[in-house]
Amino acid sequence: MQPTRPGRPDPRAQAQQAQLAASLAGAVDLAAVKARSEAAARAQAAPPPSAAAPTGAPGAAVVDVTEATFQTEVLDRSFQVPVVLDLWAEWCGPCKQLSPVLERLAVEGGGSWVLAKVDVDANPALAQGLRVQGIPAVKAVWQGQLVAEFTGAIPEEQARQFVTELVRATTGGAVPGGDEGADDGLDDPRLDAAEAALESGDLEAAEAAYAAILETEPDHPVAGLALRQVQLFRRADAAGPDALARADAAPDDVEAQTRAADFLLGTGDVEGAFTRLVDVVRRTAGEDRDRARQHLVGLFDVVGPEDPRVVAARRQLMAALY
Repeated sequence: MQPTRPGRPDPRAQAQQAQLAASLAGAVDLAAVKARSEAAARAQAAPPPSAAAPTGAPGAAVVDVTEATFQTEVLDRSFQVPVVLDLWAEWCGPCKQLSPVLERLAVEGGGSWVLAKVDVDANPALAQGLRVQGIPAVKAVWQGQLVAEFTGAIPEEQARQFVTELVRATTGGAVPGGDEGADDGLDDPRLDAAEAALESGDLEAAEAAYAAILETEPDHPVAGLALRQVQLFRRADAAGPDALARADAAPDDVEAQTRAADFLLGTGDVEGAFTRLVDVVRRTAGEDRDRARQHLVGLFDVVGPEDPRVVAARRQLMAALY
C-alpha cells in the first residue's frame, strides 16, 4: 500500500485496511485461545517431560502407554511437547531394532519430545484407532493431532532426522517448565483498548496496546497470540496485492515469497499462504530453507495449532523437510 499525504486519505487504502480489520476480527478468536489454554492446563497437571525421570514414570522421556493412559500421556502431553508413538509387539524383529534407537534419541532430547511406546497386542483398540497397517509403526502427535508418520525400521540417522524436524516444526526445542498458571487472561481489562482499536480498524493502535501488555507481562496468555495476529495483518497491509505478482516473478526470492504468504493469510487464503511456503521449503536448502520454515511456523502460531489447516500444513512441512 502506498503512503498518502497527511489529511488526504486514500479510499483504496481505507477499504483494504477495513478488509484486513474485518478478517482480523475473526482471526483473533479469544474463545479458541481459551480452549487451547485449557488444554495446556490439563497437560500441566502432569510433571513436565524429563530425561532424568525413570523410564515409564510420569514425566519421563520414554513412557509405556495403554488404552487407559493414552489420553493423559499422549493427547494431553502433546499440548506441551510433540509425542512420538512407537507401535510395537514382542514378536516383531524389526521393532527390536528400531525401539532402542528411538528410546536413546528420546533421552538425548532432554524432554523436548516424548516417546510413547504402545504394545499393539496388549492394546488392540489403540492399534485399530490409529489405523496401524504394519509394525513397527511410528506416528507423531502434536496438539492432539497426527502430524507425521512412517512404517518399518529405518537407520538411526533417518530416525534422528525425523525427530529433529518434528521438534523444529512444532516447539523449536523448547521444554515446558511445568509451573505456569492456568489463567486464561480473558477478563483482563487491559484488553479493552486493543479490542476497541480492532473494532475501529486501527491496527497500529491495537498492536501498541497488546505490546504494552506484554512489556509488563511477557507470558500473558492472550496478548502474545493477538499481537502476532495483528502484526501479520500489518505486514499483509504493507505487502499489498502486488506482493503476489512480485513473488510469482521471483520464485527463488524467499523475502518475496514470505511477503506474498503474509498477504494471502491476511486476506483469508490460509491454505494458499501455507502451500506457498511449503513449496519454498521443498525447493530450497540451507539458510533460505530455514528462513522459509521459520516464517511458516510463525504463521502456524498466528492461525492456531488446533486449526485443521495448520494440522494439514504441518504434515506437508514434515514431508518437505524429511
